[in-house]
Amino acid sequence: MEHSPVVVHPPSQGGRRVTVRGQDVGRALRPADVVEFLRRAGMNPDDVDLDDAGLIEWRGGGPEVWA
Repeated sequence: MEHSPVVVHPPSQGGRRVTVRGQDVGRALRPADVVEFLRRAGMNPDDVDLDDAGLIEWRGGGPEVWA
């Protein structure tokens, strides 16, 4: 089964854990944090679509769920 290269894990105390290609890159408190982590991983922020299921797998709710 093919997985998305980016996983935003379910909300928990302190935000949502974000992994890029299996590597933990930090905890996001809002969608802008996810975009910043992807920028640091080498992606152009202008090309990031948070609704792109081929790029980002949202677990425990999509980009509108943070608590």
